[in-house]
Amino acid sequence: MIRACLAAAKRQPATAIAVAQSGLETLPVLVRVFIGGHPIPNQASLDAGRCAIEIVADAGADDVVLVLVSGGASALLVLPIAGVSLNDKQAATATLLRAGADIHALNTVRKHLSRVKGGRLAAATSARVVGLLVSDVVDDDISVIGSGLTAGDPTSFADALGLLDRYGGSDAFPPAVVRALRDGVAGRHAESPTPGARALSRTDTRIIGGRRDAMAGAGSEAERLGYRTEVIDEAVVGEARAAAGAYAARLREIASAGGPPLCVVSSGETTVHVTGAGTGGRNQEFALALVQALPAVGGAVVVSSVGTDGVDGPTDAAGAIVTSDTFARADARQLNPQAFLDSNDAYHFFDVLADLIKTGPTRTNVGDIQIALIVPGTGPVHL
Repeated sequence: MIRACLAAAKRQPATAIAVAQSGLETLPVLVRVFIGGHPIPNQASLDAGRCAIEIVADAGADDVVLVLVSGGASALLVLPIAGVSLNDKQAATATLLRAGADIHALNTVRKHLSRVKGGRLAAATSARVVGLLVSDVVDDDISVIGSGLTAGDPTSFADALGLLDRYGGSDAFPPAVVRALRDGVAGRHAESPTPGARALSRTDTRIIGGRRDAMAGAGSEAERLGYRTEVIDEAVVGEARAAAGAYAARLREIASAGGPPLCVVSSGETTVHVTGAGTGGRNQEFALALVQALPAVGGAVVVSSVGTDGVDGPTDAAGAIVTSDTFARADARQLNPQAFLDSNDAYHFFDVLADLIKTGPTRTNVGDIQIALIVPGTGPVHL
């Protein structure tokens, strides 16, 4: 996004920063670079947050601040409120992720522990602010994408505090985090600016890309390759293993109509409630939950589920492939899919079968995408 912006700009910006996990090595020297952490923020994420707030605070009424946001921004750019440390923010984020909090819940808490999220970055300047967002949130809610750096926040400290109870209880979170949210409920911290607040009157935020663009691109390529294509607009969401069951049933319904080879495209973002000690990500767990269900779809079936950013959880894989014969191949190697699922260890299951998808970082993020190729009425496919 920043390369495209600099290439299109009629003149270079007075100052610019970029924060990502990687891929920033070749940016012009005028851009200050931070290698942030995701999904857990790191020290560079904090340094980037401090730098960002300094830039907007120094900007004047005649200036324009352009904020480019893609997936992962909530972790890559952080600046905790007074009394909350980076370690506290890291621990709170990790607890919510392990508990299976979805992006709306996760970012509600993040916004109320931050000096830049929930519209606070835009509210901290007298300049005109333009936010351009690539959405990794299934409903394209601008207050949730990147935790709303430039968008008003409809949630409150009370909402955030209530989510701690829902995802483990106050004792599961750092005392500083609980104290900060309680102080906010008591009015000792200011609430985020709400949508339409005067502090955001000079801010324009818009979405320039999202999951439907990815699905349209995938569908177009499938048709070019000769598949008839069906795009499922309804987002794939919820607990990964439950979502996989509903997805398999949908594929079975589609495949029952017969016909020529078919490509089914869907997208969304599931969650994983981690109870085991294994390794994986939501796409890998989704694929693993499909292993026993896929043979019942009928015909030859191949499904991939991947993170469009090339990263699935704390692994080097973007996701995994599962086929209508994965269960048989696993059985031949004495791999029990349910045992791996119970331990949240999808990575090692698919690693043994050489069915992990490793793309490396793609430099963008519009959530997760699933591609199913179905040849109705034929035997299982063999990789």
